[in-house]
Amino acid sequence: MAAQVESEMGGLKIDEKSSKLDNGGPRGVPTGTNADDESGDDSADDPDTLNGDAGAPIADKKKKKRKPRKKKKAGTGANATPKGQSSPPRVLLSSLYPSGEYPIGEEVSYKNDNAYRTTSEEKRELDRLRSDFLTDYRHGAEIHRQVRQHAQRSIKPGQTLTEIAESIEDGVRALTGHQGLEEGDAIKAGMGFPTGLNINHIAAHYSPNAGNKVVLQQSDVLKVDIGVHVNGRIVDSAFTTAFDPVYDNLLAAVKDATNTGVREAGIDVRMSDIGAAIQEAMESYEVTLHDGKTYPVKAIRNLNGHSIHHYSIHGDKSVPIVKGGSQTKMEEGETFAIETFGSTGKGYVHDDLETSHYALRSDAPNVPLRVESAKRLLGSIKKNFGTLPWCRRYLDRLGHEKYLMGLNQLVQNGIVEAYPPLVDVKGSYTAQFEHTILLRPTVKEVISRGDDY
Repeated sequence: MAAQVESEMGGLKIDEKSSKLDNGGPRGVPTGTNADDESGDDSADDPDTLNGDAGAPIADKKKKKRKPRKKKKAGTGANATPKGQSSPPRVLLSSLYPSGEYPIGEEVSYKNDNAYRTTSEEKRELDRLRSDFLTDYRHGAEIHRQVRQHAQRSIKPGQTLTEIAESIEDGVRALTGHQGLEEGDAIKAGMGFPTGLNINHIAAHYSPNAGNKVVLQQSDVLKVDIGVHVNGRIVDSAFTTAFDPVYDNLLAAVKDATNTGVREAGIDVRMSDIGAAIQEAMESYEVTLHDGKTYPVKAIRNLNGHSIHHYSIHGDKSVPIVKGGSQTKMEEGETFAIETFGSTGKGYVHDDLETSHYALRSDAPNVPLRVESAKRLLGSIKKNFGTLPWCRRYLDRLGHEKYLMGLNQLVQNGIVEAYPPLVDVKGSYTAQFEHTILLRPTVKEVISRGDDY
């Protein structure tokens, strides 16, 4: 998910109007090509080769001229296995890995007092007992890599945020094989967190609602935050892209900070120590912008990483990105989203703009609902998303109309949690990088690591 926010964050506002980010006009989305062609050997079907040596003519008969057979494209046919992923990615991932074994993330050995875990037979057995857990996580992580890497290649100035979000989400649904239109389908696999597309001073939790016309500009800094889940195992990872090299140091600072957090994280490590290391790495950078001024890169102090639970993007532990955090320790078997945010502004975010992100609270109270539309909407949320986060466009896909009054009542009664966009001061620029890590009994696995980041 984007981030877990400190408890002092304020209220929320649900609005029918689309927010304006002062951008220009749209442009199309480039697409690529599919797998190469392949041809087979036709000689076995040639009647002239059925007797004697191959290629020798049958006695007293004229050699028949063979008709050329049309080439077949790789991956065609009901039982064919695709050679590779399409562009844009739309090939079911399980068909690319028929063995059911998906790529392993980056495995990092534990250090010091936990170094024994790598060779401990007892810990290896614990790992083996969680094979389904690891398969689901690796499945989701490979989907995340393939979809986000295509997004990195294809996102260009001139595209609308809606085009970008829908392309990413279409890819995730195609690769999981769950379109999420039938009741309960999205709970099996699909989006684990709505696509966050956060521009410039907007740090987190912004996704286009219906009618949004915002267009990506050459001068924008775009954070892309995506969650993918398979059987409720959520892979939460984010990257930042910019088209002007003036922002390179901002992106480098936050990437360094996230990698520092990933490196420092581990069993028995205190959250406060991770936060201090992240802040030191990030705030060693500065960036000179087009106004000629040099700005220190500040860690956004009221945004945190977080633990991830089954079907719940936000667990019960926070991972700070500044010093002075909790003395709570990470423990064996836990899953964490290590994410950091840097800013050229104040380094502090507040709620603003139109809300798009929501989730059913796992501890939702059982209260009477007076508005009939709220009752219907709650039933649909439980059946289609459970406690997974979702956005308003997902309700639109399911055919819901005029639901804002009912949604408001669910939020006001504490049944549904709203996640408004989080912004720093206007005119500032923010960046984000995020990885999901598994604290396995034997090793730390950076499940979302790829060649890209």
